Amino acid sequence: MKKVIAATSMALLFSNLVFGTTYAFTDVEAGQLPAVAALQQSGVVNGIDGEHFAPKGKVSFAQSVQMIVKAFDFNLDLMRFAQPPTASGLYANVADDAWYAEAFIIAHYNGLDIPKDANPNASVTREQFAALLMHALEKKANLPMIKIYKEIGDEKELNPENQGAVQRLLHYKIAELDKDGNFSPGTELTRGEAATWVHQAMRVAAEERDRAQAAVEEVSIVLEKVNDEINKVTLSRGVKPNAGYGIHIDSIRFEQDGRAVIRYSLQDPKPDTVYAEVLTEAKAVAYVSSAYKAELEPANGK
Repeated sequence: MKKVIAATSMALLFSNLVFGTTYAFTDVEAGQLPAVAALQQSGVVNGIDGEHFAPKGKVSFAQSVQMIVKAFDFNLDLMRFAQPPTASGLYANVADDAWYAEAFIIAHYNGLDIPKDANPNASVTREQFAALLMHALEKKANLPMIKIYKEIGDEKELNPENQGAVQRLLHYKIAELDKDGNFSPGTELTRGEAATWVHQAMRVAAEERDRAQAAVEEVSIVLEKVNDEINKVTLSRGVKPNAGYGIHIDSIRFEQDGRAVIRYSLQDPKPDTVYAEVLTEAKAVAYVSSAYKAELEPANGK
């Protein structure tokens, strides 16, 4: 049996952003200070000057896009264009020389759902920012689908298109309802709130990466003689508490030392429930010459 273990230090790096920060702003309340300071240190947000962040100030759509693109490190590094894209060619109200133009271009080509007629200078409401932030988070993290409903006192005020995003935002504790159980979807978001939400969303993304990469996978191999010339090779994946997974055999190569190296990858579709059941082990079957001893090699680092 072969164990393939992938570990990550994402959580450690994330915590260092918080605890390794010098709090420079004097106008941020204690509850928002760690988030604002961490985002300042990582270059996601800036103050209006060296000592003030203006946490109660409003957030524009342009500032929202810029903040989210930076927080999740969206970029165009792996993209190639016949002609450099322009912001004005993608959005009706974004000038090519605007300070936020590049962020809008990056957001577009990374699949973020931004209306073509968006007004960059308009203030963003809580539900608008929730929808944009959750969409970005789900682009970066392989989050499971959830079927959990939280009662929201003013849910009728939500745009139906944003209800799912707000529910997921609350489920992951990125934001909270007020003391009366309301979300205030149409209220303009403040800079302090935006920083706190983004910081919490980064936490969720980091935790999901750690969970996925630190999982221990056990894949066993069993050889059965079919006849004098052929062996049947069965790959078995250990039982896991998720709602569906499998093994895919990518290739088989034969080495001079008598090994048949089977390269495989683990398939992990998103569960449609949150660990609601444990399924039986997944298997894959291959056939090799009886002259070779089979050996496994992971293809995807899992």
